[in-house]
This record gives sequence, C-alpha cells and structure tokens, in this order.
Amino acid sequence: MSGFAHAWFLLYLLVVLAMVGLYIVVLLRRRRRVMRFANMELLQSVAPKRSKRWRHVPAILLAAALVVLTTAMAAPTHDVRIPRNRAVVMLVIDVSESMVSTDVPPSRIEAAKEAGKQFTDELTPGINLGLVEFAGTATMLVSPTTDRATMKAAIDTLQPGERTATGEGIFTALQAIATMGAVMGGGDGPPPARIVLESDGAETIPTNPEAPRGAFTAARAAKEQGVKISTISFGTPYGTVDLNGQTLPVPVDDQTLQRITELTNGEAFHAGSLEELKSVYAALQQQIGFETIRGDASDGWIRLGALALAAAVLAGVLINRGIPN
Repeated sequence: MSGFAHAWFLLYLLVVLAMVGLYIVVLLRRRRRVMRFANMELLQSVAPKRSKRWRHVPAILLAAALVVLTTAMAAPTHDVRIPRNRAVVMLVIDVSESMVSTDVPPSRIEAAKEAGKQFTDELTPGINLGLVEFAGTATMLVSPTTDRATMKAAIDTLQPGERTATGEGIFTALQAIATMGAVMGGGDGPPPARIVLESDGAETIPTNPEAPRGAFTAARAAKEQGVKISTISFGTPYGTVDLNGQTLPVPVDDQTLQRITELTNGEAFHAGSLEELKSVYAALQQQIGFETIRGDASDGWIRLGALALAAAVLAGVLINRGIPN
C-alpha cells in the first residue's frame, strides 16, 4: 500500500477498540457473578457445556472483520503502472562521420537505425514520437506523431554528415516539444516530455559547449522547459574511421553526455554493442512508456473482511450456538 484516500475512516478503529474493551469488561463482570455461587458443583451441573478453549474465537473473528472492513473504508491505495497516452518523446540521433565506425558491427549508424526502429515499435502507441538528426546542423525529420510507420521510414534515411552540433539537436527537439505542447489538449498544462539523445562523440560546433548554441546551454534550456534528457553514449574506445586516406581514432565520449544528463536530472547510459543498445532502449521504453499512479486497493480488503465476518458468524453458531456477543 502507498496510503489511504480517506484516512480519516481509520478513526473508526477506536470504536472497534472500545468494543473489544467492553467485551473484556463484560467477561470479567460475568466471572465475578459466577464466583458468587457457593456450590460450584451444582453450577457446573446446570450450566451448558461449552468449550472453554474456543469460546472466544467468534469474538476475535468479529473484531478482526471490523478492523479489516474499517481499513477498506479508508480506501487503501497502491502504485499502479499504466501506459502513457499523453506524452512527447524526441529521439535525437547523432549522424556525424564518426558514426560510420565499424567498432559496432555493421557500423554505429546502422546499429543505431536498427535499435531506433525497435524502440519505435515497442514504445507505448499513444505517445507522440519525433525524430531529429544532427551533424554540423540539426534537421527535424519527423514532428511528434503516433504514426510509427513514418517514424521508422525516417530512421532508415539517416545518413552521416560532417561535424557534431549536439546543442543544435537539443534546441531543435525542444522547439518541437514546445510546439506540440501548445496544440495538444487532454490535460492540464503541457504534456510530459523527454529527449533521448544518442551520440558517440564530443560536440565540435561550437567547440565550447557553454556557448549560446552549445550542448550545455541547450541542456539548461531543457531544464527550464521541464524536459529531461536521457543520453546514450554509443560506441567503444577503439573506434576508427577512414577519412581522406587516413585512419582516425573516434573513441566514444561519455563526459559530454554525462554532463547533459546532470544538468537536466536525466539518466546517462552507455552501449558498446547493438545488443547493449537495444537493452538501453528497452529500459527507456519502460521508463518513458508508463507512468505510476495511485490506484484503489480496497477490493482485497473488502473480500477479506467479508470472509472474516462470515467466519465469525459460523463460529458463533458452531461454538456458542449463537451470534458472537
């Protein structure tokens, strides 16, 4: 349980406690009256034969039933996970030249496409999903939509480009989220939103992530807008690419993405293979695709209380030949 919707009903437990106390007082007074008989042998011969061991069971069951039913009236609640139907998720994918590295076969960018399409298929259908690609600039490929076929077709078109403008990718996603929030109804305030940023390298445009269009500046703008950024650093420390006849190292950069998540209270993930990337996306799907609400948990208490009440009546008939008193 995670609380009670009508906790004040628990005050009725004081009434149950008072009834238990009254029951004990009545028993003690009855015992005193019995002890006044001088001839105990005569009393035992005329008194009805009842089991002393079990004679209080009906009363105990009745008290338990009242406690359970009182708890049910207080409307206990528990956490329930339900699919989100009003949310925006922006998938922001780095397509810089380093993404052609084959340290993750068949290449980083091809693995990113496959995992991205799986994430698209598995994400809760009611969530609006959009796609931004970025290299030297950022491009909105798909505005937030529930059309998963369009989303997957756009992922297939991802092509590598020069340089890395992470901040531009974030700013473009934030603009799409703001536009969607302005037109989406069905609730109070803008819909919950999340950016999933997948990249393998440090930002190169601008060279300083603290610049006005830099990654860290964009992350602070996301925090102001109430948008968390989950990052996936994708690749290994041993990646290389061939450019103009030269083999250049392109090790994955975790630090920039880690700082972005810190600025937005998001989460950072690392994936060094296609299977790891799919696992990360699956974990994100569970986080983003569902929300936890407080649901009613009183049904079980009502059934248990009814069962205890029926048992009290039955025990009273079988043991004391009457309703518990």
